[in-house]
This record gives sequence, C-alpha cells and structure tokens, in this order.
Amino acid sequence: MKLYKNIKVVAVALTLSLSYACNDYLEEDIFSDITSENFIDQNNADQLVVGVYSSLRDVYRDYTYQFFGTDIFASQSEAFSFSPTNDYFNLNSGEGLSVWSNNYKVISKANTAISRYTEQISWSDANLDQRDYGIAQAQALRALAYFNLVQQYGGVVIELEEVQTIRTDYARSTEAETYAQIITDLEAAIPILLDDPGTGRFSKRAARHLLAQVYLTRAYTAAGSSADFTTAAALAEQAIGSYDIRSQSYAEVFDYDNQENDEVLFAIQYGNSGLTADKSNNKHSLFMNQVFNYPGVNRTTTPYGVSGFEAMPTPFFYSLFADNDTREDATIHRAIIADSDEPDGPDNIVAGDTIVYYPKNTLDADELAERLDRYWVYQPDQYLFGLPDDVPGVNYLYSLNIERTNFPIFKKFDDQDFNEDTDGARDTFVFRVAGTHLLAAEAYLGASNTASALSHINIVRERATGVANEYTSITIDDILNERAIELAGEENRWAVLKRTGKLEERINLYNPQVIDHGAFDSSIHLLRPIPANELQLSDGSLVQNPGY
Repeated sequence: MKLYKNIKVVAVALTLSLSYACNDYLEEDIFSDITSENFIDQNNADQLVVGVYSSLRDVYRDYTYQFFGTDIFASQSEAFSFSPTNDYFNLNSGEGLSVWSNNYKVISKANTAISRYTEQISWSDANLDQRDYGIAQAQALRALAYFNLVQQYGGVVIELEEVQTIRTDYARSTEAETYAQIITDLEAAIPILLDDPGTGRFSKRAARHLLAQVYLTRAYTAAGSSADFTTAAALAEQAIGSYDIRSQSYAEVFDYDNQENDEVLFAIQYGNSGLTADKSNNKHSLFMNQVFNYPGVNRTTTPYGVSGFEAMPTPFFYSLFADNDTREDATIHRAIIADSDEPDGPDNIVAGDTIVYYPKNTLDADELAERLDRYWVYQPDQYLFGLPDDVPGVNYLYSLNIERTNFPIFKKFDDQDFNEDTDGARDTFVFRVAGTHLLAAEAYLGASNTASALSHINIVRERATGVANEYTSITIDDILNERAIELAGEENRWAVLKRTGKLEERINLYNPQVIDHGAFDSSIHLLRPIPANELQLSDGSLVQNPGY
C-alpha cells in the first residue's frame, strides 16, 4: 500500500460559551482531555513515521542545488545569461534556504517519532517489534536527511532530540562527526528494517544502498580512508542482491503503469485517489521549454506539461547517447507533436503533425531544407541560441516562436495526471538498482579492483545497448558519463561531481554559462552558503562557510 497518509494534527476539542452575567466573563466548558501527549498510542503511532516519509516530498521537489551548475544541466537561458546557482556568479547566503529547512523538517519529525516511540508510548510486550521497527525507519530517514545536508554544507548542526523549547545556541559539528552520526543511525536501523516492507517504506536494501553511498562519499574526504571504498562496495553488493536489472528494459522501468517495480529500492510516493492522496509532484515539469508557445500545442491539454524549473540539459548531455543506446528514446522527446488543430497561417496544422524536430545528428542542407518546409528543426548546435535568422526555407512558424533556447525536452518523468507544472501523480525514484551497480563500480575502482568495477558498469551498459562487456577499461569519467545518462534528473548531480573531485573540471568543459563567464572558486564553492536567516536567528554560534 502506498504511503499516502499524512500525519494528522489533533487539536484539543473546546466548546466555548458566553455568559452575560453581571461579571461578563468567558466561560470554558472542556469536553475532551485529548492532548498531544496522550493522543498517540501504540495503535496509531505509525502516523508519526508516515509523517517523516511525507516530509521527504519537499526535499525531493527541491531541484536547484541538485542540478544547476553541473556538466549536464545548466540555466535555461542563452549562454551569456547570469545565474548564481548555475555559474556561481554572486552565489551568496540568500540562496538555498529550502534545502536546509526541508531536510531539517525531516530530521525534526524523525526526532519526534523516535522520542515518542521511546519515552512516551506505553508498548505491550506483543508490540515491541512494532516499536523497534518504527524507530529504525525514523533513524534511516534522519540519516538520509543528514546525508543530503553534509554533501552540500559540510559539517552541520546535529540534533537528535525532539525540540520542545526555543533555542538559538545551535552550533555546527564537524564533517567527520556528521558522517559518523549518519553511519551510526544506518547501522542501528539496518538489522531491524524489513527485507520487503511494501512500496514506499525504507527496506534493508535501500538502507544498504544509502550506507554504501555514505561510505563512498566519505572515502574521498579527509574524514575517510581507503577502507571506505571496500566497505561501500560490499554494501552495494548486498543492496543489489539477486536482482538482475536486465530483466526489464529502461523504458519499462519508467513506464507510468509500472512505477512499483523491482528495480526501485526507494521512491517518494504520490497518488491521485483516496482520502490521504497527495497529488503534488512537479517532476514532469523539469527540463522543459514552454512548448505551448508553438502552434498546435495547448497549455492545458498538452501531453507535455509546462516548464516549472528554469534548467535545461547541456549539449554535452545529449552527446553522451550512443546511436544504439535505448535510454535516449525513453529519456527525451526528439519531436514535439501537435495535440490540436491550428488552421491559422499558411500551413494547416492538424493534431498529430510534427511541430518541432531535434535531430540527433546534424542534417545536411538538402534534408534540412525539406524538413523546414513542414516544421521547426533545431540542429544539435542550435539549442542555446535559437535558430539563426538567415537560415533558408524558414516558414511562418519561426516568426511565431518566442523561445530563445530550444532543446529536446525530457520524457522519462512524463505524467498522466497533472495540472500544467504541478499536481503530478508520478512517484519520484530515489534509489534504483542500476544506480547501485554504478555505486559499486565507483567503489571498486576506488579500491583498485578494476575487474569488479567493469563487471558492474557493463551490466548497466548491456541493458542500455544490448552489447555485453562494452567497457574494456574504466575511469572515473566513464562512470560519471554512465551515471549522467542512466540517472539524469534522479540523482543529485552536483553532489556526485563534488564527491569525485570532478566538479570544477567538468563545468568548465561542458556548462555553457560557466564556459562563458563562470565564477567558480574551489576554495568557496565546494560548499554551499549557510542560509543568512539561519545565521541571524542564532546567537553567533552558527558559523558561515568560508567565502560567503
């Protein structure tokens, strides 16, 4: 059963009556003694845990620090445009508040659940397993939130108790201490988590995937050691288990009717039915241009949706797909198709006509001219600047296009139930076994076990291309490229590039705005600024990262 429940806020029931006696005072008649301290018992305690899961939705709808300023995603503007989070120009502490606050909301709810489960609720002997399982889930989700934070900010405030008073004296722990706490939580949770808890809940395998990622990330830092690579590889193997990703195609994994499939280790749940449904996903609006600006494509009835996030894939991203890579067709739309008739103008557009086409490879002059008589064509080198004014054969359609950047939009997150850029019902995949294979490949490479690294990356590649053992040698750039096309839009690309020490190199090579005017400084921008309002609310104990 999907986790569509939201934790309910229960108010004290008060009946107020006015008495207009000689003293004219307000008289309260209390008909219930329900309080926040006694409402939760062992029969409904799971609502606290469900509340932690629900709070993850805001974390995974927050895209800016995941995608901007990387090699495969950039600002959806011309290359000369400026964006603090993409090209690092004037990046300051006014950015990124939601990343900090959303993850701390998860931590706060997890702390509340753990506190109530351990200190407040009276558990019968028969329900002690239920108690331990609830605590384990909260610990794992708290670890996930702290991991999201430490990758972005370095050492952060570690708070493990339910906050019940106003405080301003919070201080940051070190990066090493933060990683140690994450590992402690996960190692405590894994033995108690279930192998198959049902869709939407954290399983042992999901927790092992996360712990593998934690050890792998720590291995690159001063807090880690080479042994962390070996530990990460072993955990990744356990998370993969006996599942073979080649048992279903990449397109099948992302089929809307197949969201609950065996490759998905953990997903953020959404839905469009039931009393506790939350149909608020907006992932379908990622990496889109406003296709409704084209004739024949409507704003409200289009199957594509509306752009809700001002980022686009870079030309480098599109170049990564080999001709035989089946992931390309499942990931992007190379053609935009009219969904309604548009009789105005020289061409009589009818539903089903091609309106825009983005060829994978540059068309020659004759083929381009033939296509331009019927629809827009944007060659691979024209995504960032639109179509030049002097292209021969330009018909009336070009004069109607107001987009300055035109690029193949994403398909893999297409929804079937949404409202423009909101109200989507598709689940958000957080961990997939294909990603676990790539974690294993990276960990084995770090541990100098090239044969095992090749084995794991080739499993992912074989599912995509049908070619066995395509990689005969392997570098960290091979893994990063494979992660780019396998996990685009799913994983935090910025964190992956930072982890591997490749962020500065690859944005200078592949991010258009960074190439044009980037201001990246590795002494500053490998950490994010602590939000200014958090600093203002502290008593001076919360210290900003260097350079901000």
